[in-house]
Amino acid sequence: MSNWINVLRTECESTSQSKAAALIGYSTAVVNQVLKGTYNGDLISVEEVVRGALMGATVECPAIGTIPRNRCIEHQRRSNNFASTNPLRVQLHKTCPTCENRRNR
Repeated sequence: MSNWINVLRTECESTSQSKAAALIGYSTAVVNQVLKGTYNGDLISVEEVVRGALMGATVECPAIGTIPRNRCIEHQRRSNNFASTNPLRVQLHKTCPTCENRRNR
């Protein structure tokens, strides 16, 4: 079993599946399915988020600097929802599509 799944399992045992799910930004159902080995979604994305949120993995963001990997993925998802009222979101909207840290480039 992968180390990151053990970390997720430990977090669930010390808190709860719903709290662990909130920490990583996924639903409780996804966490449950990952732990049971039945999740059919993008397991690599879940792994990267767990590594960032629970294991301290970071990336160098060209717009922000060093950030946890899970925040990077969150910003990538948000960059599709452009908001001209927020300068950081404008910068991320410009930077994320070509960033070396981008998933599924």
